[in-house]
Amino acid sequence: MTVDPRTELSEFLRSRRARLSPDDVGLPRYGRTRRVPGLRREELAQLAGVSVAYYTRLEQGNARNVSTEVLDSIARALQLNDAEQTHLRNLTHCPLDSKKKKAARSHVRPALQHLLDSVGVPAYIGGRRSDVLAWNPMAAALFGDWGELEPRERNWARFIFLRPSYQDLFVNWESKAADVVGFLRMDAGCYPNDPELAALVGELSVKSELFRQLWARHDVKEKAFGVKKLRHPLVGELTLQWETLRMPSEPDLFFTTYTAEPSTASAEALQLLANWGTNATRAGTSVRSQA
Repeated sequence: MTVDPRTELSEFLRSRRARLSPDDVGLPRYGRTRRVPGLRREELAQLAGVSVAYYTRLEQGNARNVSTEVLDSIARALQLNDAEQTHLRNLTHCPLDSKKKKAARSHVRPALQHLLDSVGVPAYIGGRRSDVLAWNPMAAALFGDWGELEPRERNWARFIFLRPSYQDLFVNWESKAADVVGFLRMDAGCYPNDPELAALVGELSVKSELFRQLWARHDVKEKAFGVKKLRHPLVGELTLQWETLRMPSEPDLFFTTYTAEPSTASAEALQLLANWGTNATRAGTSVRSQA
């Protein structure tokens, strides 16, 4: 499956326009009967303060010489959230420079691994395509020993959609699945020429009906922070806060941690995992290997 930049831009704009109605933007309902949901192109162009012809060219994937001011006006008219605004800008000119086909990193510096090992909570470093590049023992105890997998299999999209055991691990698995697809969409905006990303999307589209449905929605999500509930095979349910930081010197690398509120059952469960160490990792991996 090829991720075509023009098609991505066209389908993203169409999908965002389709979710708005005249009532959502304060426009009167008059004229011919609407045969499709959402705003018409001329209505969106009016709201954005651009000509219908200009907006039509943009929605057809022609983003040559589009200004930041015009993109911002269209984003406001479409009522895009922060992640969607970033995605729209990426589709026209990604700050990570997608046109140079920059190779994704497959390893991390030793100092970053030392940092991971010194953190007393589950933590890992992820890269483009939601690849997992490095992790600490606590992350292995929580999620299973990723070291037993081939490097190409250390990927959150493959975990979530191709390994049934992760459906049991995440209490709200569908929410995690939507997050992962949103992350991949953000990557596609910056790296449309990444052959491994295209191959991953193609593989998941063939093997997972849910992935196909989520991918077709064109929803995007930035790696930032949130709360996840997990059902661990050894310590039961945990409610954990996750935080993701982009590495300043290597912007396609992300440092993610999972923590629990102090003095809670989840904090006690994490401490048990830390105390059990290798035994907890092996037990968790044994359960996941049944997938």
